[in-house]
Amino acid sequence: MKHILMLAWLVVLTACGADQTAPLQGSMAGDTTGSQKTFQWKMVTSWPKNYPGLGTGPEYFARQVEAMSAGRLKIHVYGANELVPALEVFDAVSNGTAEMGHSGAYFWKGKVPASVFFTSVPFGLTAQEMNAWLYHGGGMALWEEAYAPFGLIPLAGGNSGVQMAGWFNREINSLNDIKGLKMRIPGLGGEVFQRAGGEAVTIAGGELFTAMQTGVIDATEWVGPWNDKAFGLHRVAKYYYYPGWHEPGSTMELTVNKKAFDSLPADLQAIVRNAARAANQNMLDEYTAHNNAALKELVEKDGVQLRKLPDDVLARLRELSEQVLEEQAAADPMSGKVYASFKAFRANVKTWHAVSEQAYIEAR
Repeated sequence: MKHILMLAWLVVLTACGADQTAPLQGSMAGDTTGSQKTFQWKMVTSWPKNYPGLGTGPEYFARQVEAMSAGRLKIHVYGANELVPALEVFDAVSNGTAEMGHSGAYFWKGKVPASVFFTSVPFGLTAQEMNAWLYHGGGMALWEEAYAPFGLIPLAGGNSGVQMAGWFNREINSLNDIKGLKMRIPGLGGEVFQRAGGEAVTIAGGELFTAMQTGVIDATEWVGPWNDKAFGLHRVAKYYYYPGWHEPGSTMELTVNKKAFDSLPADLQAIVRNAARAANQNMLDEYTAHNNAALKELVEKDGVQLRKLPDDVLARLRELSEQVLEEQAAADPMSGKVYASFKAFRANVKTWHAVSEQAYIEAR
């Protein structure tokens, strides 16, 4: 009887223990893994708050992250100059002032020479080709390697597609018309422009209208009709040139502070990466959907003169672009490594697209 009573008592204790400890174990597991912890992040950008495409892209990303994480990761987006200046996003995320940033990699050429390849290079890859190289051609691994010394994780965060060559206050009929022209054009495109006889400067987007209006610059490239009209560039320049030889498929970047990223549980890390993939495609879709309507309005309503750059000008710019790319690759080991991958992928995809995308568009 004594043994029977002891056994019964143990059964009761076990049952009660199971009932009492089951919820506690779940709570402890949540605390241990961080799965129930909430995070509040800041994102700084190089664009005006809610500016079409570039500015709304990071907002879209933040909304996707919050929805997919059920509110466990909330990201407050700051426009250019709200928390840090437009061209200090890289440093702000690297030093931990903000957990994330949204900008263009080619702005950081002075810090990371190879960064120019991860936005867009003259006569380089289109948006579709850039995505293929980054995600399936080794480009993303190289990007991560280039940013690792700065404690940053890069992610593709949008693409504008093929841009416009820019706004000019005089016609471009030959290479002579470029000589002495002062133009806002960053990255490798700016170096090519200078070799063609122009003067390249880097100015944040929010300052372009005033710079053109006051004659600080004679020409500027920005993005394309949708964004350019929003800035009112048609009111300070008469001639609108295409194609965007300097930026055929400009990838915007999301940078993440590595320490902040590592502090997230695995599921939130996956959410950040996949939300970036969604934002990257969504921005390209937006530009494709809105650019033509904006261009039509610029030409038909605002009287903008749409012009194609002369073939001989484009041919010379292409020659100079190859020179600049080769010199960039030779001057910096990481640039050389990235360019080798970029160049090989471009050659292969050009061959394929000649009989697919390009051939179809010509036939259509």
